[in-house]
Amino acid sequence: MEQLRKNKNKILIILIAIILIAGIAMIVIRGFNFELKYQNTQRVEMYLKQEFNVSDIKNITNEVLAGQTVMIQKVEVYEDMVAITSNQITDEQKTNLVQKINEKYGTELNADEIQIENIPHTRGRDIIKPYLIPFALATGIILVYVAIRYRKLGAVKVILKTAIILVVAEAVLASVIAITRLPIGKTTIPLAIAVYLLTLVCITSSLENKLKINAKKEEK
Repeated sequence: MEQLRKNKNKILIILIAIILIAGIAMIVIRGFNFELKYQNTQRVEMYLKQEFNVSDIKNITNEVLAGQTVMIQKVEVYEDMVAITSNQITDEQKTNLVQKINEKYGTELNADEIQIENIPHTRGRDIIKPYLIPFALATGIILVYVAIRYRKLGAVKVILKTAIILVVAEAVLASVIAITRLPIGKTTIPLAIAVYLLTLVCITSSLENKLKINAKKEEK
C-alpha cells in the first residue's frame, strides 16, 4: 500500500514537471494569450448624439471588419458615443464604418475628423498587481494558522510544505493557461482564486488525516 502511494506521488511529480516545463517553453516562445482589451489594439470613437443598439453596430463591424475580433462599447454618461476596438483598423475601414453608421442612424459623421487611437498592450503584471497584497496577506494568515493547528506535525515543515504546494499549484495553472492558449482576462483571477482555495482544501484535508493517524498511533 505504501509502495503504491509512493508510485502515485512519483507519477504526479513527473506530470507536474512536464506541465511546468511545457508551460515555461510556451511562455518563452509565444507568451500568454490576452483578451482583446489587453492586447495592442486600435480604436475609433464616434459621437452619435443618440441612443444606439450594440447589435446594430455589431452587424456593421461584422461586415467592415470581417474576420477580426472586435469589442464594442457604449461610452459617455448618456451612452450616445460608441467605441469600436480591434487589433487593426485601417483608414479605409474607418471610412466604411463611418459611412455605414451614418446610413443607419442618419448622422453626419466626418471620417476625416475621427482619429484612430493606438491602445498599448497591458502587461500581465499590471493585471495581477492589485491582487498581490491581498493574496500575500491571506497566505500569511493561512500559514500562521496551519503552523498553530498542525504544530504536532512540525510547524516549520508544515509551513514550507503548504507554501510550496500553493506556489506550485498556481504555477501549474499558469502553465496550463499558456499551453491551452486560454485568454488572460476577466476569468483569470477568479480561476486563480478557485485553484488556490481548492489547493488549500486538499492540503488541510491531508494534514487532518495525518493528525488522525498520529493520534491513533499514540492511543495504541
